[in-house]
Amino acid sequence: MNIGFLASFITFCLLVSYNIKKQARKRKRDEKDFWAREAEANSVRRKPLDGLPYIKIPLERFPTHLLNDSAEVLECIDVIESLTSRKIVNLTGWTNTDLKLEYGAANITELSEYDQNYTLLARTLQKWADALTEAGYADDAVVIMEFAVSTNTDISRTYYQLADYWAARGRGDKIEQMMNTAQGLRSSNKGAILRHLKQSLDSIVGVLY
Repeated sequence: MNIGFLASFITFCLLVSYNIKKQARKRKRDEKDFWAREAEANSVRRKPLDGLPYIKIPLERFPTHLLNDSAEVLECIDVIESLTSRKIVNLTGWTNTDLKLEYGAANITELSEYDQNYTLLARTLQKWADALTEAGYADDAVVIMEFAVSTNTDISRTYYQLADYWAARGRGDKIEQMMNTAQGLRSSNKGAILRHLKQSLDSIVGVLY
């Protein structure tokens, strides 16, 4: 057997073994840290929720008069109307442990409900906007999507459609506003959203210069 090959093989095996043990130690530390943090979170007392950034739905601004013959649109409107009487908070990016540490373990059920309401709101708004856009009501769809962005939605499609809409109209200022919003997102979609917005902004600059 080639001695050089054997030495390389042994070195490779040692490196693999080292990396496996390193990852195992890291997982063990992470697990230990998680349970320590979870124990701390479970001991935090209930805190008032008055200061949460509750979302109010401006239903009067939305084009509820359009596509009333569409079952899909009517369903979206019904969902949005039902949400107007519920408490809605965008807690995207917060884990249950984060929420318990910040607001107390006793509030976790309420907070989860508020966040579920938000998820339903964000998805329904985009579904409604899609239906309007496909039917030729792009301007009205923009009203809905801009509200969604104002709530810090992390639905990529919302940002992409708005970016394309404003890029086609040379409104780089609108795209910059969305970039400022996207910078503050606590979401794994943040990077992709920012890249698309930058590309849309660059496309406007390219046309101008």
